[in-house]
Parts: sequence; C-alpha cells; structure tokens
Amino acid sequence: MNRPTRVTATALALLGALSLTACTGGGLSDKGAPKTPATADPASRADLGAFYGQRLAWTECATDGYECARLTVPLDYARPGNGRTFVLPVARAAATGPGERIGSLVFNPGGPGAAGAGSLEEGMDEAFGAAARARFDIVGFDPRGVGGSVPALTCEPAEEEQETETEEKEPTAEEDEAPEGVAPLYPRTEADRSAAAAGARTAAEDCEKHSGPILRHVGTDDAARDLDILRAALGERKLTYLGWSYGTSLGTSYAEQFPRRVRAMVLDGAIDPSLDWRQRVLSQSAGFRRSVDDYAERCKEIAGDRCPGRTPGEIRALIERLYQRAEREPLPVAEDSSYAEYGGMDATAVLDAVSMAMYTPEDRWEPLSEALWEADRGDATKLGALGDEEGTESEDTDTTEGEGQEDASPGASEPPAVPAVPADNGDAALTAVNCLDVPHPRSVRPYWDALAPADKAAGVYGTAGVTAELTCRDWPSGERRPHKVAAEGVPPVLVVGTTGDPSTPYAEAVSLAEQFPAGMLLTYEGLGHTAYGRGDACVTAKVDAYLVKLERVAPGATC
Repeated sequence: MNRPTRVTATALALLGALSLTACTGGGLSDKGAPKTPATADPASRADLGAFYGQRLAWTECATDGYECARLTVPLDYARPGNGRTFVLPVARAAATGPGERIGSLVFNPGGPGAAGAGSLEEGMDEAFGAAARARFDIVGFDPRGVGGSVPALTCEPAEEEQETETEEKEPTAEEDEAPEGVAPLYPRTEADRSAAAAGARTAAEDCEKHSGPILRHVGTDDAARDLDILRAALGERKLTYLGWSYGTSLGTSYAEQFPRRVRAMVLDGAIDPSLDWRQRVLSQSAGFRRSVDDYAERCKEIAGDRCPGRTPGEIRALIERLYQRAEREPLPVAEDSSYAEYGGMDATAVLDAVSMAMYTPEDRWEPLSEALWEADRGDATKLGALGDEEGTESEDTDTTEGEGQEDASPGASEPPAVPAVPADNGDAALTAVNCLDVPHPRSVRPYWDALAPADKAAGVYGTAGVTAELTCRDWPSGERRPHKVAAEGVPPVLVVGTTGDPSTPYAEAVSLAEQFPAGMLLTYEGLGHTAYGRGDACVTAKVDAYLVKLERVAPGATC
C-alpha cells in the first residue's frame, strides 16, 4: 500500500531507485554490480561504533498510541567521524500481543520521499495483518533527508524567503506582457524542447541552491546503511522488513549490503534494479497506460453510472480530449482551487490527476469518473482536487536543534545546520533520490531520442515520463549502475506483484524474485499499486505467515 504524498510528472518517470554499492570494504565490480560484501561486521568499525551503540529513547508521540524516538546516523559514511549527521524520526506501534512478541518489523511506505514515522502515526500499522501486528512492534522511520529528518531536503525557498525573492524580482516588460506557455506532454519542436530542458535545469539548480550540502548523501545505499543502524538501535540481531514500492529498492539494497542480517523481507510493488533509466521509464509509463485502459474497460464495475462514457472507447476519447484541450489552454477551475493561481490545470496536471487515480481503483475510480465528466463540461475543479493529496507535515525541525541534540549525535562536534524546509518535502526527496541513484545522460540528445519509442509504448504517459527525467541530467550522480541482485547468503525473500499495477509493473516483480537466491513470488491478480494492506485476505494470510513463521510461499502462489 504505497500511498505517495503526491504523484507528479517526475513520479511517472522513475518512482524507484536502483540499488547498488556493497557494504563497507566492498565496492563495484567492472560491470557495476556489487562485489561480495566484506565479512567484517560494520558494527565492529571503530568509526561507526558510536552510531551502532545507540539505544532509542522512546517517548509518547504527539499521536496517542504511538511511541517516538530519534536515530542519529553519519551524513557521510566515508567520513562518519567528521561530526556531520542526520537525525531521523522513528515511531513504533507496540505489538498487540506482547506475550507472543517476536521483535520489531521495520517498514518503508514508498516514495522515495514518504515519511515512515509520520505514516505510522497516521495509522499505517493498520495496513498490516492482525497476526503481524500481534507479534511485532511496527516501526517506521523518515529516511535521510525526508520528512522530519534533520537536515531535510528542499528544492524551494521557505515561504518567507520566497516572498522576499518575489518582492525583489521585478518582471521585465516582455515578461509582464507575455502569456505563460502550456508545456506539451510530447515536446516536438525545438522551442518546446529548449523550454523543457531549461525548466529542468532550473529545477536542478534550485535543489543545489537550497540543499547542496546534502544532495550527494541521500541515496538509497546510504539509507540502507541507516536501516542497519536502526536494526541495531532496536536491539535486533536480524532485520524483519517490509517495503512497498520504492521500499523494495531500499530492501534490495539492504539485502545486498547485509545479506546475513536479514531475518525476513517482503518486497511489495517491486522495482527491478537491472533496468536503466530509459527502460524504467518505458516500463512504468506502459504500466500507467495499461491501467488507464483497465479503467476504461472496467469503469462500470466500480463506478457504475458515474462513468464518464457509455463505452470504453468513449471514456478513452474523453481523457484524450482533455489532454489536448489542456495543452492548448489550462482547464478552468474554481477560484479556491490550488490550480487557480496557475490559470487552471495544464496537461501535465491533468495527467498527474488521472495517473494518481490508478493507484487505488477501489477508492479513486468513482471520484475520478465524476471529475472527468465535469472537466469535459468546462469545470476541472474536482479533477484538480484529485491531484491535491494532503501532504504529511514534517515535524518542527526547530525543536530538534535544542536541548539534547548533541547527546543524540554520536561524534558530533556541533548540531547540524537545519535548513528551512516546506511542510511537505516529498517531491524534493523523490527527485533527489531518483536522480542520485540512477545514472542519467548529460546530453539532451538521449532524452529526445527516447521520446518516439516512449510515445509508441505508452503515449503521453511515456513522453511525459521521459521529459520529467531531464531534471536528472544536471544532477550529482552516484556510483550505482543497473545490475542483477547480488545478495549471496540472504534467506528467502518474498516478492509480491500485482498483475494490474500501474507504477511497478508485474513483470518487474517476476524479474526481482528470480534475481534473489531462493526468491519467492506471490502474485496478486488485481488492479492498483501493491497488494499487502489493501484488504485481500489471501495476500494478508500468506505474507503474515511468512513474516511470523517464516513459512515459504509455494512456487506459482496466486491470490
């Protein structure tokens, strides 16, 4: 049940990060795959001892029924003793059957950019089956740079700073008179492509300006190292883990770096680490196109008379019509819509709203149908509301810099600098992690070359996905390369794949399960993104039996 705080055009392009890098003492082989991890336990390294020696100090969370703590990890694992750290929020829901408690079950809700601690306080523990909740403390944490992490990522100025910049900048006469263009979903002309590349460069520069010191330290490989420090701080000899969507990349990276530290691992909504950026765009965008076709074909089953067309063909035509209109001129919205300040919904906003609805058909297809119907008749307000996921507010970072901060930072000589971060930094984190984790071309030519194949494979979902990747062209790059999983010694890992998943297509789950030694695949024949936690009793029973009793799933298992 990955419920991203917001799905943007970037999310369409590359939702998950590809895992690489070995654990301390390892490195990269000539082909980019991890070498066999060193046998030395990272916890035995003198320069990591203070971090691994932490024990979490639990206190009541702001939300009743949960406990909260903070975990300190090095900002740079190459120089863990330089005093620079991340302080990560952690939350837990205690096992409901304490007499039968096995230990802690750590989860990642997806993204990248979703805050695990905040998600838990919002009730994420209820996504787990009763058997899992009875036997495990459910633990969520905000990955480095995400949510309430200190420091945290931002690619935009804080509200006060933004107001100052706006006041100081006076538009030229040409800027004042020229109407804003509507970005096309398929930039065909040189002018459109130049504008897209310039916009992407500006976005990357904004992130560098506001988060430059930490941009190179928010990748999935480092987050997986943090996960091992969390395991130790929880007092667990081995990790029990469940990751949804991007959380499968985090889990895969952990399994590669710490294969013998895994007790049980469930990866739901899998991302295949062997795909490069272009293959990943084609895979995901084709998944969204298929899901929209599924919506058109099966709308009547869920939305009934609210469907915006009498036939699948009519529904497809209406959606296409809205994209075309929005490319010419933003679709009108009410004055109180968040899109009113932009003059309405442009084509990318419409595509985002439609795509977001594909994540949970049971919740979204009915309101999507009504919103499409009204948008086609001239009012896109409800469609805009579908694209406005209510973000999870980050914790007040000012409080983390106060009393007790130095004690919570092993090796720190002074508290880390705390940037002013918007309440929801999910979009910034999504871009930052994806761009850092996945190698991207520096020239614009490969992106333009990818447009026609993307259009053929997935229409506007493909071309919009390719264009969104342009931001990564000007981004700091990490050391990862597409590769097959290398996790010798890891116990059987359970991969869950949904046949109608729009964002992490089923084929990637099949591939990931095959790459793990003794990997197991559980197939859920259904629609929507991910399977566990969405109410299917069969999936819940099989996943819980594996988590609690380490019961293997038989080959070909299907729910």
